[in-house]
Amino acid sequence: MTHSQVSGFVLAGGKSTRMGQDKAALTLNGQTLLEHALAALRQVCRDVAILGRYERYGAFAPAYEDIYPGCGPLGGIHSALSHAQTRYSLIIAVDTPFLMPEFLSYLADRAAASDAVVITPEIDEYTQPLCTVYSLDFLPIAERAIQNGNYKIVPLFPRNQTLVIKQAELRKFAFGAEMFENLNTPDDLERARRRFSRVDT
Repeated sequence: MTHSQVSGFVLAGGKSTRMGQDKAALTLNGQTLLEHALAALRQVCRDVAILGRYERYGAFAPAYEDIYPGCGPLGGIHSALSHAQTRYSLIIAVDTPFLMPEFLSYLADRAAASDAVVITPEIDEYTQPLCTVYSLDFLPIAERAIQNGNYKIVPLFPRNQTLVIKQAELRKFAFGAEMFENLNTPDDLERARRRFSRVDT
């Protein structure tokens, strides 16, 4: 079931310096990482878009560039919330191909049932800002931080309005930490390809 209250965004506009090439175009199990991310979100969100350069990604889905370029992932989050047509936006990174649609749906469910500004999972005591649901109330927070040159995301989460989904809760639904593995280097990509091949055999 898709969520009408939650828009989905793939953050694809990173520099990919450690990978040496655009991560979105890398192939894994017969699909590019961008296709993996879009497919997962489309099972959860009615409206899905890409955060990145329109000329590079516009053929795959609506694509929105940063309003404030050069601000890292926070610039993408700000752009998503500036273009969102729904109260909540589920934002995932393009380099996390193991995210399960069932988990993303669970995250969207928790958001729709809450009045939190941020709904985020926590793995090994580290929150996952690039697999998080943001409400429109986070937009002025992001705007103010960018204008002040503060681009770190997690410190911006409002303390009393952030719903943190702890690892113990995720385990109850068989959502494991390995789901959040992201691919930063060619070695990471090769490990991911081996992991997919084990699943397929």
